Amino acid sequence: MKIDGLNQACSQIVLGSMMFSPANMKLTGDLLEAFVEAGGNTIDTAHVYNNGDSERALGLWLKERGSREEIIILDKGAHPDLDGPRVTPEAIKQDLHESLDRLQVDYIDIYMLHRDDPSVPVSVIIDALNEHKQAGLIHSLGVSNWTNERIEEANKYASENGLAGFVVNSPNLSLAKPNEPRWAGCISVDQESLNWHEKHQFPLFSWSSQAGGFFSGRFSPDKKDDPEAVRVYYSEDNWERFRRAQKLAGEKGVTAIEVALAYVLHQPFPTCAIIGPNTVEELHSSLKALDLPLTAGEVNWLDLKEESLVR
Repeated sequence: MKIDGLNQACSQIVLGSMMFSPANMKLTGDLLEAFVEAGGNTIDTAHVYNNGDSERALGLWLKERGSREEIIILDKGAHPDLDGPRVTPEAIKQDLHESLDRLQVDYIDIYMLHRDDPSVPVSVIIDALNEHKQAGLIHSLGVSNWTNERIEEANKYASENGLAGFVVNSPNLSLAKPNEPRWAGCISVDQESLNWHEKHQFPLFSWSSQAGGFFSGRFSPDKKDDPEAVRVYYSEDNWERFRRAQKLAGEKGVTAIEVALAYVLHQPFPTCAIIGPNTVEELHSSLKALDLPLTAGEVNWLDLKEESLVR
């Protein structure tokens, strides 16, 4: 996927890094090397992941490998703390510089605000981010868990003032629809948001693109030992989506979770899917979704928008 401000396209599968740690560089290195070897080039991290260890581990790997220019780093800052929201120029500056130090790099390719604070004017936020962009510390601006209305408001201000606006959005998008936010302040796309992204062809990087493994076969309606999965994903509509993913997977000779990930990659607007494999085997399984074509009819049927399978 081509993102404004970047010299190279992002791989459509993005490797999440919440499992990275300097204490386990073997797993970190194995995942990163397997990902790059398979053609991936985009890594998702954040200032808050593993108390900074995600960034530190990625920085160690980059330094050892010497391949900074080949890798697209998607980093996020301004996450709330125990005192509340932190979407301020001061917090953005602090998080950005700490992330750069941990990563041992001079710039971050895509820098996103991890949350929003609607009480802060978009002008304050855009001005602060552009200061860092003009200094060369950030190449492209994005947001995670913002409403479409706030993105539009921010980009209108940026356009009217000759400043860079947001060029990518990272909400949750998956075949399983959450009953409620997985974490406080998180946003999952609804039909209105899907329509907005399609109308504007606005790039979307989906977090939790595989719905926490909902389609892996580990879950069933009568198995309720994972309270978070039950709270967020257990619903009759989602079980029907699971049944349809299984049926289509059987026809195509793949797995239901591959079908679910392919659903994210076959939206009518540019999408990338952030995945969080815990093993190289899980990584390779997820990458198979790149080679799994889905028709618009199959996508709609999987999402319960069609009663019968239209090909």
